[in-house]
Amino acid sequence: MQDHKAKQEKAAFVFIHGAGLDSRIWQEVTNGMDHPCLMVDYPHRGDTGEALKGLRFTDYVAHLRNQVDEQSYDRIVIVAHSLGGSLGLRLAAELSGKVAGFVAIGACIPKNGSSFVSALPFPKRLLLSAIMRILGTKPPESAIRSGLCNDLSPEVADEIVRTFTPESVRVFTDRTGAPIPSVPKLFIKLTKDKQFDPALQQQMIANLSPHKVRSLETGHLPMLSDPEGLRQVLLDFLQDVK
Repeated sequence: MQDHKAKQEKAAFVFIHGAGLDSRIWQEVTNGMDHPCLMVDYPHRGDTGEALKGLRFTDYVAHLRNQVDEQSYDRIVIVAHSLGGSLGLRLAAELSGKVAGFVAIGACIPKNGSSFVSALPFPKRLLLSAIMRILGTKPPESAIRSGLCNDLSPEVADEIVRTFTPESVRVFTDRTGAPIPSVPKLFIKLTKDKQFDPALQQQMIANLSPHKVRSLETGHLPMLSDPEGLRQVLLDFLQDVK
């Protein structure tokens, strides 16, 4: 009864991770939070990628929604990282009656319901499309270390490389079909991000039109390099959530 009451009284954070990762990356951020927290996962975490090949963008969203629907939350704040931004927009559209806020952390925010790939600048769009056709959606180890893990310890980087899961190509290429939610929005800009450079993040900010922009001096994975700082930014944002 107490857990149910807490879910009713406080907006719950729903954390959506980025491509290749899993929900464990949020653990240090959620530790000690006096709010309900749900760390959702994409389908088939830890799989070699074969089971993911036929999955559509909407299959990913359905998998995320099922995890949220299993809870009894009345109000949620979606916290979306990287690829999770495009998925979070669709999830917000499907759960519009519950969504009280939206936070994008170095996230992809496609314009006009378009796809992750279409949100990238033209040269990067061509490059990523070519790479996915030839190599699939798992980058080389060197790219994971330099792009995702540039400010992480060698031990943490080793774990990211070891557990990185390839995604379905269609989660990047299918249109989101989702508008920008009409709720308080925050974009957290990552100043040392080697995966989403400052210019690309500025474009995502323009697409989202957030009520606020905050910065963290981290690479692409602030939940691992500065979990305390990220936690505080999220808690501060709750003051804007009605």
